[in-house]
Amino acid sequence: MRDDVPGQKGDLQLVQLLPNLMTIAAICAGLTAIRFGFQSDFERAVRLILLAAVLDGLDGRLARMLKSESKIGAELDSLADFLNFGVAPALIVHVWALQHWRGAGWIAVLVYAICCVLRLARFNVTSKDADDTADKSFFVGVPSPAGAFLVMLPMFVAFLFPDMPRLPVEVLAGYVVAVGLLMISNIPTYSFKKIAVSRRDAKFVVVGFVLLIAALLTYLWATLALLSIGYAATVIWALRPGKTPKRGQG
Repeated sequence: MRDDVPGQKGDLQLVQLLPNLMTIAAICAGLTAIRFGFQSDFERAVRLILLAAVLDGLDGRLARMLKSESKIGAELDSLADFLNFGVAPALIVHVWALQHWRGAGWIAVLVYAICCVLRLARFNVTSKDADDTADKSFFVGVPSPAGAFLVMLPMFVAFLFPDMPRLPVEVLAGYVVAVGLLMISNIPTYSFKKIAVSRRDAKFVVVGFVLLIAALLTYLWATLALLSIGYAATVIWALRPGKTPKRGQG
């Protein structure tokens, strides 16, 4: 899109609106997830957060492919990230397990949401002043989409093992706060966008992607739980002594 350029005239191709339409669709998914959360339909709410994450991963790439990046699109994307990965997961977790713990559960939700918006604000600022010497294979802190799925990890486990006792509310609240703090931390986290594979091995990546989609469609909660635990393991791995890189933006 070029709707943010004053005085520019001419028709806009409909296809160039697709990235922003996808972002708006992600916002709709996040808002609807909150609705289902308040209706105690938690599984459907989490599925909608997953849909929002998929749309979030596609809209920027589509905008670059179509050469339709815009300032409005960038702002929309940031606002969508805050709603879908900062507000919606926190509210859903609060209704799921924290709402009966007086104000302490709500404080944990507030801390997580504020950490998410600070994380996004830092990303917006640093991405405009990127350091070319930084290691682009790493972010600073946990990205907001990963934070959302980490904070919902106890829900994935509960859906997978419905007869298993839930975590004590105090532990769960502390966990929510800890995930929020990880987002604004300075620890290095892997940026999987920068992973490169040889053309010879590309077929194995395609097969792996197909298996991942099949696993999500067949064993959703087990797959999300394993992915979240695996990501947490990469955060720990990146903190190995002597292996801390010069972090990239994010």
